[in-house]
Amino acid sequence: MAPIKRKSDAPKKAVPNQEHVAKRQKKSQDPEPSTLSALREEEPAFPRGGASVLTPLEYKQIQIQATKDVLFEQNTGRKAPKHGPEDSQNEVEEEEQEQVEGPPATSKRKPRPKVYKDKKGLSVVEEPGIRIEGLSYKRLVPGSLVLGQISQLNRHDIALALPNNLTGYVPLTAISDKLTKRLEALVADEEEDEDTVDPGKEQNVDLSSFFTVGQYLRAHVTSTHDDTASGGKGKKRIELSINPRHANAGLKKGDLVVNTMAQATVTSVEDHGLIMDLGIDEADLRGFMSSKELGHGVDHTRIEEGAVILCLVTGLSSNGNVIKLSADRQRMGNTKKTNFLTDAPSVDSFLPGTAVEILVAEVTLSGIAGKVMGLLDVTADLIHSGYAASGKELGKKYTTGSKVKGRIICTFPTSDFKKLGVSFLGHIMSLSSCMPTLIKGNDGVMPTQALPISTIVDEARVVKVQPGMGLLLDVGVKGVRGFVHISRVADGKTESLSESIGPYKVGSVHQARIVGYNPVDGLFLASLEQKIINEPFLRIEDVQIGQIVKGKIEKLIVNATGVGGVLVNIAAGITGLVPEIHLADIHLQHPEKKFREGLSVTARILSVDLEKRQIRMTLKKSLVNTDAAIWSSFDNLAPGMHAPGTLVSILSSGAIVQFYGSVRGFLPVSEMSESYIRDPKQHFRTGQVVSVYIVSVDPPERRMRVSCKDPSVFSSAQQKALEELNPGNAVTGTVSEKTNDELVVDLEGSGLKAVLPIEHLADGSEQKCLSLAKKIRVDQKLRDLVVLSKNETKRLIRLTSKPSLVKAARAGQLLTKFEDLVQGAEVTGCVKNVTLTGVFVQFGGDLTGLLLRAHMPDEAVRLPDFGMRRGQTISARVLSVDHGQRRFLLTLKHPAVPATAPARGQGILSASDRAVLNAADGVSKSIDDFTLGKLTKAKIISIKETQLNVHLADYVQGRVDVSQIFDSWDDIKNKKHPLQIFHSKQILPVRILGVHNSRSHRFLPITHSDKVPVFELSAKPQDQTSTELDVLTLDKVKVGSTWLVFVNNVADDCLWVNLSPNVRGRIRTMDVSDDVSHLTDLAKNFPIGSALRARAINVDSAQNRLDLSARSGSTSSPETLNDLSKGMVLPGRVTKVTERQLMIQLSGTICAPVHLIDLADDYSTANPTQYSKNQIVRVCITGIEIPNKKIVLSTRRSRVLSSSLPVKDREITSIAQLKVNDVVRGFIKNVADNGVFIALASNITAFVRVSDLSDSFIKDWKSNFQVDQLVKGKIIAVDALLNHVQMSLKQSVLDKDYKAPLTFADIKVGEVVTGKVRKVEDFGLFIVVDDSANVSGLCHRSEVADQRVADVRKLYEEGDTVKAKVLKIDIVKRRISFGLKASYFETDGDGVDHSDDEEDEGMDGVELAGHDDDNNDDDGDESMDEEEVDLEKVRDMDSDSDVEDSNGVQIEDGMTKRLGTSEEVEGLSTGGFDWSGRTLDQVKTDPQSETDGGISAVKKKRRRKAEIKVDLTGDLDAKGPQSIADFERLLMGQPDSSYLWLSYMAFQLQLSEVANARETAERALQTINIREDAEKMNVWVGLLNLENTYGSEESVEEAFKRACQYNDAQEIHERLISIYIQCGKYEKADGLFQSMIKKFSQDPKVWLNYATFLFDTLSAPDRARDLLPRAMQSLPKYNHLDLTNKFAQLEFRSPNGDAERGRTIFEGLLNTFPKRLDLWNVLLDLEIKQGDQEQVRRLFARVTSSKLKSRKARFFFKRWLQYEEAEGDAKHAVQVKAKAAEYVKQHEAEKAQE
Repeated sequence: MAPIKRKSDAPKKAVPNQEHVAKRQKKSQDPEPSTLSALREEEPAFPRGGASVLTPLEYKQIQIQATKDVLFEQNTGRKAPKHGPEDSQNEVEEEEQEQVEGPPATSKRKPRPKVYKDKKGLSVVEEPGIRIEGLSYKRLVPGSLVLGQISQLNRHDIALALPNNLTGYVPLTAISDKLTKRLEALVADEEEDEDTVDPGKEQNVDLSSFFTVGQYLRAHVTSTHDDTASGGKGKKRIELSINPRHANAGLKKGDLVVNTMAQATVTSVEDHGLIMDLGIDEADLRGFMSSKELGHGVDHTRIEEGAVILCLVTGLSSNGNVIKLSADRQRMGNTKKTNFLTDAPSVDSFLPGTAVEILVAEVTLSGIAGKVMGLLDVTADLIHSGYAASGKELGKKYTTGSKVKGRIICTFPTSDFKKLGVSFLGHIMSLSSCMPTLIKGNDGVMPTQALPISTIVDEARVVKVQPGMGLLLDVGVKGVRGFVHISRVADGKTESLSESIGPYKVGSVHQARIVGYNPVDGLFLASLEQKIINEPFLRIEDVQIGQIVKGKIEKLIVNATGVGGVLVNIAAGITGLVPEIHLADIHLQHPEKKFREGLSVTARILSVDLEKRQIRMTLKKSLVNTDAAIWSSFDNLAPGMHAPGTLVSILSSGAIVQFYGSVRGFLPVSEMSESYIRDPKQHFRTGQVVSVYIVSVDPPERRMRVSCKDPSVFSSAQQKALEELNPGNAVTGTVSEKTNDELVVDLEGSGLKAVLPIEHLADGSEQKCLSLAKKIRVDQKLRDLVVLSKNETKRLIRLTSKPSLVKAARAGQLLTKFEDLVQGAEVTGCVKNVTLTGVFVQFGGDLTGLLLRAHMPDEAVRLPDFGMRRGQTISARVLSVDHGQRRFLLTLKHPAVPATAPARGQGILSASDRAVLNAADGVSKSIDDFTLGKLTKAKIISIKETQLNVHLADYVQGRVDVSQIFDSWDDIKNKKHPLQIFHSKQILPVRILGVHNSRSHRFLPITHSDKVPVFELSAKPQDQTSTELDVLTLDKVKVGSTWLVFVNNVADDCLWVNLSPNVRGRIRTMDVSDDVSHLTDLAKNFPIGSALRARAINVDSAQNRLDLSARSGSTSSPETLNDLSKGMVLPGRVTKVTERQLMIQLSGTICAPVHLIDLADDYSTANPTQYSKNQIVRVCITGIEIPNKKIVLSTRRSRVLSSSLPVKDREITSIAQLKVNDVVRGFIKNVADNGVFIALASNITAFVRVSDLSDSFIKDWKSNFQVDQLVKGKIIAVDALLNHVQMSLKQSVLDKDYKAPLTFADIKVGEVVTGKVRKVEDFGLFIVVDDSANVSGLCHRSEVADQRVADVRKLYEEGDTVKAKVLKIDIVKRRISFGLKASYFETDGDGVDHSDDEEDEGMDGVELAGHDDDNNDDDGDESMDEEEVDLEKVRDMDSDSDVEDSNGVQIEDGMTKRLGTSEEVEGLSTGGFDWSGRTLDQVKTDPQSETDGGISAVKKKRRRKAEIKVDLTGDLDAKGPQSIADFERLLMGQPDSSYLWLSYMAFQLQLSEVANARETAERALQTINIREDAEKMNVWVGLLNLENTYGSEESVEEAFKRACQYNDAQEIHERLISIYIQCGKYEKADGLFQSMIKKFSQDPKVWLNYATFLFDTLSAPDRARDLLPRAMQSLPKYNHLDLTNKFAQLEFRSPNGDAERGRTIFEGLLNTFPKRLDLWNVLLDLEIKQGDQEQVRRLFARVTSSKLKSRKARFFFKRWLQYEEAEGDAKHAVQVKAKAAEYVKQHEAEKAQE
């Protein structure tokens, strides 16, 4: 007998007296956890006789309460309220994911004990104890931690299966910091390359490379909310984060003990393992995972940086900064002896995923409660205690006091005390990815494979009933149970479940459907609801391509063109799209009339996109009702198969046919019909269903060709006739069809169809062929036809009736095969095509030859198209035949041959004509005498770089290759030009090697001789004496052998050389010479024909490849990394140049970069862009890592040349060379948030903190530093152990004589300082003192000049340099007042005039920079108001260009701008003058000075002023300015008038002075005030007009770019487009419009203007209509309605528009926005202009019949009546009045009813 558990053995009777009852009531209100009564001390351990532990009073109370519950249920029909904690735990929640919820801790209800009897009949009382609860949606709060398993990797998030049938989602930005930075970089790159996006370039992050399905992770709950975006009842969504910073929340460095589970991010992949980030903010703490700790078969090099892994802590380093981790599942899941947490410094170490040993404290019907290490409470609900999987009673499996292993799966943050959720399930303990199934024959199969989701289980047996929760079912998979939530037991609401009674008792069998599977719980999720069982689909994965489904129309999709598609609901939550082309077999003008919401339809599935969760369907009857096979995969297709398809795109060459899924085929235009089709768009339309046959299919390439021609129609007799028909055969036929280009002929006797092109009717002109074609009628019989070509695959036969070709065919001379070609023979054909370089001539059998322009008569070359046309008959001579390439050349030139030479057209020489004349050897009499190997003589005719052209006899040519002249290297006198020793007409002894092939540059045996061949000869002395002829071939060349070679061609990266006429090789640039200087210019140092000695380094006879090297054996270029060593100096070729580095090629397989730090000994001269591609440079190997295949190169002169020149920036190879206080330079490698990283060497990087960047504060310090910037700093810290170097860039640290910037304390009253104007206000200037720590002050308006200044802005601008005197310092407010008066600088500084101080009392200085300068605005304004301004003394800048002082001296504008009307000559602050007046002193000492500020200049101006004082501009002629002088005088008075400037430009253009007009425009742009935007814009437009009319495209583009920089770019675009349109340059306007819709896509006006241009100007309405959907994608939604309205109006108003299309667009808008009366008004206006009275009346009737307010209705009836009175008749006017009266009557009746 199983003993009842007791906590104490002391026999004490449990009498519930008043004190005890009060104590229990208090205890029930206390939030502390409750315990089982079996552990209470006051209860006896063994009641005598098996009696109950309850007292008679307690029995009575229970009996009374039970009676009340029964009566309550009978009277109300509802279930009685629940009282005990067990009943509260069985409370039903709204959603299936939510589990049992306990009573609130603040409940005031007295908890009643739960009494039940065990199998032995003993009563057990369950008192409130440790709350055993499972995880639920309500208990998941932000901050909760939970163990999950990846169930699905989506495109933008990760689906994580959680305990108790919950699912959470991890967005991309909540994975790791490393991955987030990578995503931000991708987004930034996409924004930069927005205008030049490559569609093939995919940059999205693939989560499958970071994670695997089934992987366990610890997740941090970030939010829980109802996702109501889809409408209807909100679906609960759980947002998670797996970032270690969140998942390891609470963990500290001391909590990371052995066997703790920690989550970490991979930050770096090293050779021996991974560097991990634990997300714990402690200095120098990081994790390391050895490559051996990843598990069997896992390659650590394939793990991506940013991946997150749940790891086991296996150890710590000696200093505790490095945590050793393991991700081996076998090790983490083996908890039998080790790998569980046995010792923890704090409770924070117990996080989900950690395995622990648990002391069982109690076992209840709802689960198990226990403690870890005697302190921490843990609970396991019914599912995770193992009952669901095993079916064993928990009391038998676990006993109180026993110790078991478990794994923490969740936390309960809202619990009043620290409590964790654990799981005893085997797969969670072992962290395995799935539950193994034990089905016979299917061991190890995934549960979802054994029983797929959506499967209907006919016999599911109930094995466990959990009242208030649900049912556990046996679904036929051993080891995996099914769970049915109480909400899914029946279609209606189920109040309660019972184990012994009712339809769902234990042992009952039901039909169930699997709706899901939770890998964490190890349970199938099932439903017994009949509506779920009857559903055709539960998931989109259940929908099969090609399946016929029934559904209801859910919504009509309306776009700019009308109805764009229909959404059809085929199951609960599953909706598919029917595109507009698949609504019907025909094009519907008004689809909305046929389809309405709620209509039942039958459709067929076209495609299912699981990634995008999209379904495409068709309603076409031809596809829905067909019995043809479903083509959804290329693998199942074969030629000859037949099925219908839909045309989705029609091209000029054919059409694209869409089938099911992603299967598409190409339908060529030749396969569309038996008849000829010129334009497929005239016969087919997009969306049309065609029945096609497969012609060919290529599954790997996913390509397929289809045909509309039925193969069965082409009978076997016709096929046989087609096979027997050959080009050149004469046929007769009847014309069956006639087009503008050809005739279709039915051939007699065979039933075949053939095509006779019009140009093949006659030999004469094109007009003659057209005249003959007009005379031919259909059904006319044609004779004397010849088959020109045939294509059996396409069953296409082409005929000709040209008399010349027919005659040649009858004589058997029509060329139809390549084998019939004879060099020199006359052939007749027709022109197929004419190009710039020659003419292609067609013969029979599609044989085509090329007639080059060099082989045409001179008179033909000068004619357009060489005087030829397509189809023209032509006779030519075969010039040459290339049997290898199956090509041949033709010529129209006749060779000049002597009488003894063979006549033209005789073909191969006859035996009698093979005699030769004037043989060079004086012996040979016939060509046959020149046999292979014969020793003879030849006469040099010409000398080329690589060969000697010789004659063996008259008209017998030969060549001697340069490689066949010299025996050895020493025989060559001139290595660059070996053939200079020969001269023309020289006689050479030669030996015949064969016949030269000009095509392949090889020589052939003598047997290939054809007519008069070109002999390949050898003049080597050794060949003259040897008895055997040894011809060199590639297979005789061995690696390492040395050869004498001659340059044949110079390429960018190599030299091509000849070993013999037959053997050619390549020498890479690096291998040409040991002297690098020779490699800089290969063409100059190794010209074509030059000789080299080379060694074979690679021979590949199969690929006909030979690589050689001309370098000495000890200095050959390296082939592998093993050939390299540190310190080697090698030549290299620059293959790539960037701003940061050079890419150097050392050999064919070895490349390495040269970074900025290794470019030069002086970093100031390090500039990679000074190198060019293919340049040869010397490099030194300074470092090599063979395992990593990494090479470090240097081009420092001290390295590659052993230069003794001083090294400004020493080379640093190790950190040991760096000492504190060393001053070094380097290049910025990275600019981070916390500082700057500087590269001092290729492997040494120094760090500069933000505080060490500058002595002064820099607000935006990042803008002052950029990557690759050269900086100088001092070493302030070196840590060789950690390889850390720290630098400082502060000038105070670098410079011993550093002078600190001036501070506020350094400024003294009376001091003269220089500075820059920081800001200009109406009340004065703000000045920043030079060389100061941003010290600034104010110069009040009254202190700017000795004379009063009306407008300070006219005198000074921001950035002007000034000299100022310190007038006043307010130490308390930290303000400084400056003065700029010239009088301040004439005294010694002590006699400062403070007469104006009273005016300055309102401004007691100004704050230093960094404080709010706006606080001084009020004071400045008051000072301005107090001043009295004499307007007569203030001159407007626009009134006159010069002003005059009181003495009559003219002062120029520059001085006026600075000094107003000063009586003395002061200097400018930025114009070369000096405030101190030293300019005048210089004038006195140098009376001959001619400076602008000198006295002599003043005197000269005084004299000129007296002469031109009269204003000549006022007396201009009434006709306006008539000369340049007139314009100049007017512009002096009105310099900002764009009208004057443009008139001036027009005047100069009349004089043909275009250059002067340009200069005038430039002057205008510089002269007009910057605030006159409109005037400047007019000048810019004038300049654009000028360049467009008189300039080039480049000048227009340059002016346009400048105008965009200085003006509103969009307005400039619009102005230039207007200019182009006005002058008729529509193509340029079109291109500019296309640029505008990319740059200014957010402006609806741009789209509308472009559409108007396309409609009205270019007459391209189709292009205009294509703009609307593009605009919808770019513009915000609030612009869509207005833009669609404007596009619809264009259809009505444009002469190229389609009013019917406009009506369709308006119908869509009115259906969507029926209450928008402005749309009705616009449509009425448009229809009235169209003039269709019936259409207008129907529109008026529709709008007046809709629900309108009385005022609006009166407006429309009145307008209707006015229309009928103006355009209609009296009858219709009376009808309108009657309808208006009827409306009023109806409206009043409705009003009365209300």
